[in-house]
Amino acid sequence: MLTINKPSLKKVAADGKKILLNGNEEAAATKLKNASSHDLDFSLAMLDSGMEGLSLAQAKDRLERFGLNEVHHEKAPSWFKQLVEAFINPFIGILLIIAAISFILDVWLAKPGEADYKTVLMVGIMVMTSALLRFVQEYRSNRAAEQLKSMVTTTATVLRKPVGKKEFDIKKLVPGDIVFLSAGDMIPADCRIMQSKDLFVSQAMLTGESLPVEKRSLPVRDAESKPLVELDNICFMGTNVVSGSAMAISVNTGNQTYFGSLSKDIVGKRAETSFDKGVNKVSYLLIRFMIVMVPLIFLINGFVKGDWWEALLFAIAVAVGLTPEMLPMIVTANLAKGAVNMSKRKVIIKRLSAIQNIGAMDILCTDKTGTLTMDKIVLEKHLNIFGDEDEEVLKWAYLNSFHQTGLKNLLDVAVLEHIEIHEYLKVEEYYLKVDEIPFDFQRRRMSVILKQRNGKHLLICKGAVEEMLGLCNYAFDPGEDKQLHIESDKIMPMDENRRDMILNTSKKLNAEGLRVLLVAIKEFDDRALTYSVDDEKDMILTGFIGFLDPAKPSAKTSIEALQKLGVNVKVLTGDNEIVTKKICRDVGIPYSRILLGGEVEHMSDEELKQQIDDVSILAKLSPIQKSRVVKILQSKGHTVGFMGDGINDAAALRDADVGISVDTAVDIAKESADIILLEKDLMVLRKGVIYGRRTFGNIIKYIKMTASSNFGNMFSMLGASAFLPFLPMLPVQILIQNLLYDVSQISIPWDTMDEEFIEQPKKWDASGITRFMLYIGPISSIFDYATFAVMFFVFKANSPAHQQLFQSGWFIEGLLSQTLIVHMIRTRKIPFIQSWATTPIIALTSLIMVIGILIPFSPFAESLKMQPLPLIYFPWLIGILTAYCILTQLVKTWYIKKFDQWL
Repeated sequence: MLTINKPSLKKVAADGKKILLNGNEEAAATKLKNASSHDLDFSLAMLDSGMEGLSLAQAKDRLERFGLNEVHHEKAPSWFKQLVEAFINPFIGILLIIAAISFILDVWLAKPGEADYKTVLMVGIMVMTSALLRFVQEYRSNRAAEQLKSMVTTTATVLRKPVGKKEFDIKKLVPGDIVFLSAGDMIPADCRIMQSKDLFVSQAMLTGESLPVEKRSLPVRDAESKPLVELDNICFMGTNVVSGSAMAISVNTGNQTYFGSLSKDIVGKRAETSFDKGVNKVSYLLIRFMIVMVPLIFLINGFVKGDWWEALLFAIAVAVGLTPEMLPMIVTANLAKGAVNMSKRKVIIKRLSAIQNIGAMDILCTDKTGTLTMDKIVLEKHLNIFGDEDEEVLKWAYLNSFHQTGLKNLLDVAVLEHIEIHEYLKVEEYYLKVDEIPFDFQRRRMSVILKQRNGKHLLICKGAVEEMLGLCNYAFDPGEDKQLHIESDKIMPMDENRRDMILNTSKKLNAEGLRVLLVAIKEFDDRALTYSVDDEKDMILTGFIGFLDPAKPSAKTSIEALQKLGVNVKVLTGDNEIVTKKICRDVGIPYSRILLGGEVEHMSDEELKQQIDDVSILAKLSPIQKSRVVKILQSKGHTVGFMGDGINDAAALRDADVGISVDTAVDIAKESADIILLEKDLMVLRKGVIYGRRTFGNIIKYIKMTASSNFGNMFSMLGASAFLPFLPMLPVQILIQNLLYDVSQISIPWDTMDEEFIEQPKKWDASGITRFMLYIGPISSIFDYATFAVMFFVFKANSPAHQQLFQSGWFIEGLLSQTLIVHMIRTRKIPFIQSWATTPIIALTSLIMVIGILIPFSPFAESLKMQPLPLIYFPWLIGILTAYCILTQLVKTWYIKKFDQWL
């Protein structure tokens, strides 16, 4: 170990404190290299800390100085930035261009006293309404998302004076804090290792290297010449502990960490989901229609009527009417409302885009333990090699579980519940732990090395049956003694008959639903503490320990509920296939064949792709294999959810379309997930799926309503422009009508969905929207033309002198038909008979229809160039609208039969 004399230590430590106060990245890297290259005393002095940790007052002071321990990721922008961004979308851009053109034509170039602000004012109201509603929804959703995320906290074990070791939110960690690490923990800051025991850390998120690296406490003499990530006594924020344990001191926090420096370069918007791409595709489809149709309407009106100025103003108003400016607001409102509703059902949405994916999910990959089972392990049996109950096997298992320093899993907890043998064994008095070979997912076993009173070293290993059996060349012949004296037990060679007997006993226990481990030992003379995996051989098998984790009573009902929703459940587990089969039988997951990790390893991607749909159980999988299975399923067009809570699930959680974890999961799993369940129950997830589909359905409703309505309006405008001797509607009337229609759709996020829609996974289908628009859109044009005929021939509004009557009549019919389409399209059933919209939609659409009918009779009618309609008009209106609803329903029924699709 590098030693430093006291005067030098004081000087360098003083310089270190200056660096501590410096906030730039270069100083942060210098601190890490100084801490790495010097001994522990230097690091404590540099960070003005001690072996008992910081005091609460020191921690509070440093938190104020350095800020929260968080980096530049997924922070909601300031309210002002959100407000500005609310105005940035193609539809708002189109409206602003139209407003500018209208201002130039109607105001700037107008003759003195003839300036007309109506169009500019109406377009301005539309822009402000759309943008402000979108801003309010996004601001609320961002705040809600932050509040929801705060419900899921990541903690670290910190030593502080005078409270001692305590769990703190990692955001409250400061430089100089002493932290304790164990398997499953996420490293909370850039830390210098003070003490470690078989500490292996995965740095894949920083380096891309899949194999974990060992971290030690010794100084790195050539730290100055090494890259930061190669310093083996430094752990970096965001990486995770695979195995072992350590005590460390935090050197850098927040944006000063290595991860924080990287995040400045990678922070930005996430890649677009299929849903985002779909919304954009429809948006630009509508824009392309406008680019073609608006000039066409302008030219037709100019040639037919000869007033090019008026034709231009009319074309501008039509462009406004065809702009679905509420689309961004409706999408945001739906996602935000979906997230809040799901939070009330114990489902926390970390990323709003995950709502669409959970609704589209058609395959759920889940681990077995805790999801399908009780997650309450009981040590049910401890048997010798002949399958008889034997207390001595329990003793070996207890010594192993008690002395391991890594993450004590549920199996260890079950063993340690037999506290009655603790004093009898004198676990701490007679056995001194001197070394450990930690668990890893490749070996599937772990060992502790204990120093006995006779000075010899005793290796006790427990692990999976197949892996352990190949390492045991001997077995104990059970004796009558109850003491742990190896010399008093007869040792037998492990022949093939005994191996077969052990495997058969293991299979029998597995068939009963027990998780089986073998326990083996090996004795060494006193030697150097250089134990490694190579020492786990030629061991003496002592017997079996069998654990029971019964199926959850609710699991079968939950699985059936998910299957009814079209979600196929696949079990991806590291456990053996026999136990997994029994649990799957108990919970109702059908299976015809099983794939094991070894088989998956030797399959090509193409072979696995061909077989994966027919397999419900994949057992004995490594973390990499779980991730590979997820990717293979995605390549087949499935939307895949993955539910997991362990270290070995992190990669698959990241790779899935929607990663699902629980609030009790290890840190790295929670960080990798998109959705957190506050209750580890598939029935809770079912509620999430339903809300995801409901949210997605309401968004699709608006898009299909808007696309079909706009497409129909284009046909109506074209026909009216070609045959009428005057404008079918004045620009200001079109703008008022469009504004009222937009307001009527604001309540769509509060609507429900038909049960039939909820029952199957829903994916974005842009081609379906285009087809819907082409088939449904022109229906409204038929009744627009019918209205034209009634106004033209029945009410004789067939000349420029009577155009106000014509325009007033079409204004009401056009607005009411557009508003009714909300009710016609929102369900595949017969509206008002088989399916009613929610109260907010009925109230708002009814209000808008009443307002539309009253406008021609109001004091505003004259300024809008409208006039009251004769009462005889309204029976015609009712007849037209009734026929419109009937024909739409008939076409809808035919459409559903032909394409087996509606929303």
